[in-house]
Amino acid sequence: MAVEYKDYYKILGVGKTADAKTIKQAYRRLAQKYHPDKNPSKEAAGRFREVNEAYEVLSDPEKRKRYDTLGADWPRYAREGFSGFGSGDLGGFRVHFGDRGAADLGDFSEFFKTFFGDLGFRADLFEEAGPFRRGGPSARTRARGVRGEDVETPVEVTLEEAYRGARRTFELQREEPCATCGGAGIQGREACGVCGGRGVVPRHHRIEVRIPPGVRDGSRVRVAGEGGAGSGGAPRGDLYLRVTVAPHPIFERREDDLHCEVPISVSEAALGAEIEVPTLRGKVSMKVPPETLSGKTFRLPGYGMPRLRGDGHGDQYVRVSVVVPKGLSAREKALYEELGRLRPDNPRARLHD
Repeated sequence: MAVEYKDYYKILGVGKTADAKTIKQAYRRLAQKYHPDKNPSKEAAGRFREVNEAYEVLSDPEKRKRYDTLGADWPRYAREGFSGFGSGDLGGFRVHFGDRGAADLGDFSEFFKTFFGDLGFRADLFEEAGPFRRGGPSARTRARGVRGEDVETPVEVTLEEAYRGARRTFELQREEPCATCGGAGIQGREACGVCGGRGVVPRHHRIEVRIPPGVRDGSRVRVAGEGGAGSGGAPRGDLYLRVTVAPHPIFERREDDLHCEVPISVSEAALGAEIEVPTLRGKVSMKVPPETLSGKTFRLPGYGMPRLRGDGHGDQYVRVSVVVPKGLSAREKALYEELGRLRPDNPRARLHD
């Protein structure tokens, strides 16, 4: 069955000379548009997979070089395989996928699996195009090193820390390649006595991670190369911090905006006032105009959360609530009675109009 060629530049909507920044911006825009959480349709799910596949290739210099080198030669490759390209950039190898390799690349198209399966994915098996020339066992196949597992751990931050950014120190016990056998798991023909043939040994490790300003509840912070150990010389996996932002007693966060409620007195609502309002930068003054009704909302531009991807901040919205005093003195009651006589209009009368 013929494998369909995919134009990754067209999928991302960028030119073939686009730089890394342009490609990343296009990917983010399309990934947000077609993400299953925002667009649950079947068509969007397919586009989301295509966008991710295109970015996987064009964001990786080695994969992009291979893709660009192939270009119009794709039909010839489809007939002849990698061996038809000799020993240039494609290295004279053909790619073969066993059951595990196919499962590991299940989210990618047949074109990707055929064309890029040998660049950084697990359980890829290589078969040399020519006679086996590397010595050692007489088998014609060899397993490539397997990249280490990604690791995820939860971390909680306060809203103030999410606003300013924070640092966390982690004590990790992770597996490192065995120094005795070099990660091979064997010495001569026997299993390594230090790692028991596993190729890795446990090590304690401390890291400090910066959590960027603007993180949201559910954000994932990637720490490259701090996950599980790879085997056969393959790189480590990554560590992901799953962020939880603790509830705040004053502010409610909605996207990058903050909302809060501030009480004002009857006289401040009637006559107007300048009041102090809490923000994550400290207290600021806000003018309440005369005759302000309870529930009125005011906007403080730029006093919200930092935008995680982009410049600037969101806004803060302040809802005022008029507080009726309790425990009135005789003098205060008399003044309110006098006010009632001066303003005899009944606000409920309009309900009967």
